[in-house]
Order: sequence, then C-alpha cells, then structure tokens
Amino acid sequence: MNRTEALKLVNQHLENPNMVKHCLAVEACMRALATRFDGDPHTWGLAGLLHDLDYAFTADDPDRHGIQTTEMLADYDLSADILHAIKAHNGKAGLDSLMDIALYTTDPTTGFIIACALMHPDRKLAAIDLRFMQKRFNAKAFARGAGREQMAECRRLNMNLDEFLNTCLDAMTGIAAELGL
Repeated sequence: MNRTEALKLVNQHLENPNMVKHCLAVEACMRALATRFDGDPHTWGLAGLLHDLDYAFTADDPDRHGIQTTEMLADYDLSADILHAIKAHNGKAGLDSLMDIALYTTDPTTGFIIACALMHPDRKLAAIDLRFMQKRFNAKAFARGAGREQMAECRRLNMNLDEFLNTCLDAMTGIAAELGL
C-alpha cells in the first residue's frame, strides 16, 4: 500500500478532522523515528498513519481498537510488522519490535505536543520548545488523556524523554501547515 491509498482510507473512515491530523502527526513522528533506528520510514509511517483507522467504530468498544483496524486492512498489501504494531499500540499484542514501541509511545505524545501548542499564546508548534513541554509534562492536570507512563516507555527505544519529545516536536513542526499549527 502506498501513502496516497492509506491517506484515502484515513479520510474515508475518520470523519473528525482532528483525528486525521492526529494520524498525520503520528505518521510524521514514526517516519522520524524510523530514520533514527534504521527502519523503513515508509513502513513505519504507514503504521502511524493507519493506526487509528477504526476509531469511529471502536469508540464504544475500546477493547476492539487496533484489532478492528487490522481486520479492516486484511485485504491490503501491508506487512505483518505494520499490522502487529497497530495491534500493539493499544496493548492488544506484545511490544516486540522497535516499531511497536515507537507507535505505542508516539500515540499519546502527539496529543500532548498538540495540547502544548494550543496552550501557547501563539498556538503554533514553532512557539514551543523542550522547556515548555517539560513544564507541562509534570503538570498532571494538563492533557490528562496523554498517558505519561506510556510516553515514558520511550526509554525502551534507548531514548530519554527529552530526546523523544524533541524528535517528535521536530517531526510535527515539519508538517505544521497540515496540522494547522
């Protein structure tokens, strides 16, 4: 599957434009992490772009989230690694590879970074930096949905939290126009 086909599926199945932007943000981060770990940016990017394809269908059944996406993608030409990472991002399969761990940790991180940008007076990714994010990370009431423990699993990538946040921020800043930030 190429990126154009994947993006078409995302736009077909995710009616909420913010969910589409979330998937684009995760894709950008996954591509950056793939480059860092000598992975294939296309493969890792597809995992990020498609990971929440079932969101509209599983909102009331979170245990199916990820599993239903892999079922929806069964007839497409996608590697088993992509499908496994999609299942693993919601704890439905083990975190067996760097790609699995990257998707698991990146998913809440993009929401956290977007919340940081929206909180800043400029409402732009370019306006925030590591220090700004660090302060918000330690404020438990801020962006409660962004699981700090899940984000901190970046240590399993041999990255400290600061490196990980900067990598994701840089990747997302690269597509800031698409994200409207």
